[in-house]
Amino acid sequence: MSPLTGIRAVTAVPRPPEPPDHRAAALRPAPHGPAPVLRPVDQHREVCAISRSTVQAAIEVLAGTRPAQQLARRLDERCLAALQHRAALTRRVASGTSPTAGRLHRNPAVRSVRACRVSEDVYEASAVVSDELRVRAVALRLERSRLVWRVTVLEIG
Repeated sequence: MSPLTGIRAVTAVPRPPEPPDHRAAALRPAPHGPAPVLRPVDQHREVCAISRSTVQAAIEVLAGTRPAQQLARRLDERCLAALQHRAALTRRVASGTSPTAGRLHRNPAVRSVRACRVSEDVYEASAVVSDELRVRAVALRLERSRLVWRVTVLEIG
């Protein structure tokens, strides 16, 4: 205890060493090593991700749970108009007398997506979508324009 302050002195207790964090070490620049190299975007993976989200959204448009205008940036004008027309027809059928018509496109889920490169700026993809009643196939064609991928053909089976 200090005679001036009346506070007891505490000795520092050493902490056990922390385990090395390899993630943090990977983020720190090397002291004398080269600068980190930027990796190019994996185009195939990007196209598959765009295809998956576009197909999911298109099926939700048909189900009536998503407005078609949300796809305006991803689909070209013809595809968007065709999707809006099919969604209107689906709503008309759902309001009919068929017992299963009201359950069309319920809880859709994209099960798998496959993409194939046609040229530098064109990919074609297919997807398998399942809902409560059936499994369906979707085919689409993506073309790159001004560094943005747009769906130019969308066929929902």
